[in-house]
Amino acid sequence: VQLQASGGGLVQPGGSLRLSCVGSGETLDNYAIGWFRQVPGKGRGGVSYISNKDGRVAYVDSVKGRFTVFSDYAKNTVYLQMNSLKPNDTAVYYCAGTRWDTIVTSMDQYDFWGQGTQVTVSS
Repeated sequence: VQLQASGGGLVQPGGSLRLSCVGSGETLDNYAIGWFRQVPGKGRGGVSYISNKDGRVAYVDSVKGRFTVFSDYAKNTVYLQMNSLKPNDTAVYYCAGTRWDTIVTSMDQYDFWGQGTQVTVSS
């Protein structure tokens, strides 16, 4: 499968963005999808996870209550809705996928990665 992330941009603090991760070449129905982010000079870290197999979702503490991950199976797309954005959400965001029956939180277990999309939260 190939993954393509998009939807980043510049937004003011408190604003919203919706990132998309579109799959091609294969259905994402049997995939676990993760959203990760990376700030220059720091390592890549997890943000949110979803399993298209069992429907489970998970979030890191810093985004709970603000971010929502969900899938549109007809569009073979996983979204990350980001609300109440903060300056420290600024990062390059990546989506990744792996065939698994439930959510996968370990970055090392992901086999397929999309290119990053820049999210900048600034006034």
